[in-house]
Amino acid sequence: MAFSNTYAPLDGADPYVGSGISNREDLTDVLSILAPEETPILSSLNKKKANSTFVEWTVDSLADPTTAGIREGADVGTFTDKFAGRARLGNYVQKFRRDFQVSDLQEAVDSVGPAKIAQAEAKSIRELKRDIEATLASANDRAVENGTDTAYGLRGLGDWLDSAGPSDVPAGFRTPAASIYTAAEAGTTEFGEEALNDIITSIFEQTGSTNDLMLIADTGLRRVIADFARTSGNSDNSVRNVNFDGGSGQITLRVDMYESDHGMVSIVNGNPSCMPNFGGSTSNSSGYLINPEYAGIHELIALGSTRLPNQGGGERGYVDCALTLGVYHPQAHGLIQDVT
Repeated sequence: MAFSNTYAPLDGADPYVGSGISNREDLTDVLSILAPEETPILSSLNKKKANSTFVEWTVDSLADPTTAGIREGADVGTFTDKFAGRARLGNYVQKFRRDFQVSDLQEAVDSVGPAKIAQAEAKSIRELKRDIEATLASANDRAVENGTDTAYGLRGLGDWLDSAGPSDVPAGFRTPAASIYTAAEAGTTEFGEEALNDIITSIFEQTGSTNDLMLIADTGLRRVIADFARTSGNSDNSVRNVNFDGGSGQITLRVDMYESDHGMVSIVNGNPSCMPNFGGSTSNSSGYLINPEYAGIHELIALGSTRLPNQGGGERGYVDCALTLGVYHPQAHGLIQDVT
């Protein structure tokens, strides 16, 4: 005698026929989104207010020291214009936007996992922050809107930190070549502690301080730096210095702080979805040495959300902001391009 049951049809039977098909499945209302969300550049830099679509600042330098003495009774015969060497740098504000919508039917049904307008809005905010992070970390040049096919675009760190340019940055204020480990070098010279210290030393020679340096490292570069603890051998057979906690049995190989000859450098994970690759590489092994004192975010429109009228299809809206990156002195930072 047949009876109403909860189990699925036998193999080969129609999966959409049977008494069990009317049962509501036990589906947890959890939606998992697997994607790197860290935005260390956006999060770590100071925020300031922008007042126009083009944000400018000035850079200057001190005269070389002199050891010449002044004769007794000598009057001042010449005067120096202390601001003659000053230059003006700037960056355009870029607008970012992500839209969202949930249909009226989707809002009404009992869905598997959150699918309401608030969740759609929250997802758009997360996506927008990743858009900003990727743009800040990019090698994009700045762009001015032309009213047709070009929008305002901000210059990313990869373009600011270039010993050969950009052309609007005077040569005397560009990032020195010694502060950049290039993708071309990666093909001939292995990146190690010496190369990292060379960059830190170069930055110190420009600023006199590296105590606040932060290395935003992509996954490949982070692994290379962790290998600084190796004392001999290679990655397959090596001897390492490790931190071992006997109580918990935990071995730590991660390097979060690096003490160089010229101060401490904090090492943070770059978002692998946002960090650039240089020279055609796909190794995810680049990084930026940033002095937060000499960089900042200028916001023309703070990040916000706008809900639009429901015209019959469901609730909708968008999140947006407009901002730019200020690199107040390109010589205060360093760049590591694709170490593998």
